[in-house]
Amino acid sequence: MNRSRLLLIALVALATSAGGCVSSNAGNVYSRSEVGRAAEVRQGTIQALRTVRIEGTGSPVGTTAGALLGGIAGSSVGGGTGRRAATVVGAVGGGMAGAAAEELATRSDGIEFIIELDNGRTLAVVQEPDGTPWQIGQRVRVLEIGGRYRVSL
Repeated sequence: MNRSRLLLIALVALATSAGGCVSSNAGNVYSRSEVGRAAEVRQGTIQALRTVRIEGTGSPVGTTAGALLGGIAGSSVGGGTGRRAATVVGAVGGGMAGAAAEELATRSDGIEFIIELDNGRTLAVVQEPDGTPWQIGQRVRVLEIGGRYRVSL
């Protein structure tokens, strides 16, 4: 295997491992930047709940990794002009497949809360499940940190 292929494989491995660092959107998970920051807390009552689907990410990681892998695979087909064409087709197809795979791998289920706050306002908040048995009529806290909301007991 030549040096350029080894470099491409190393880049694909690096890009793929970086894509695994997806943070959670559950109500009981905080990002490092949220630690130590004050949150505004409001009290309210759950008026409605429903299960929703949270779309997966569409970062360049999946597309790039797929394009590199597809290009490498395509470059092993044929020779001359055919090899170049197969490399391009493999890179384009791999990029599309990589983007679709990333979106599917990072897609998750979520809960949509409709909460009537004690001040009379109504909020809708979506977050990933955290194992809490939520119920309509349940009293909850709504925390806001930097424009991001979460629901907790």
